[in-house]
Amino acid sequence: MSIEEIQQEIIDEFSIYEDWMDKYSYLIELGNDLKNLDQKDKNDQNLIKGCQSRVWLVAEMKDGKIYFRGESDAVIVKGLVALLLRVVSGRTPKELIENDLHFIDDLGLKQHLSPTRSNGLLAMVKQIRLYGVAYSKIAD
Repeated sequence: MSIEEIQQEIIDEFSIYEDWMDKYSYLIELGNDLKNLDQKDKNDQNLIKGCQSRVWLVAEMKDGKIYFRGESDAVIVKGLVALLLRVVSGRTPKELIENDLHFIDDLGLKQHLSPTRSNGLLAMVKQIRLYGVAYSKIAD
């Protein structure tokens, strides 16, 4: 599936919930399904700056695609990590650089998260794009 198709799938999944408390519950459920990182990956190098809670993001390039793993110590943020990874993991650097992650706005996440969580979400997106740029230099 393309990044666009996965984003639309996520939008469709969230559209069945009318109440934001139900959407938060779904986010928590997604986070609970996320595989925990090894302790060795929970280091300062993988820590996302700008998040109130602690978020670690690990990127590895294999066969021209970037695969992400991540975790957070906050349940809702862990769900946000799971959503992002679903969209961006297994993509080429070019896809990460060129695609807009509009599902964040389409779902209203920035408006319904606390300002610190919203800033943390944007910091995660920025870091993912930076990995795309960095790995695109290696791939060239």
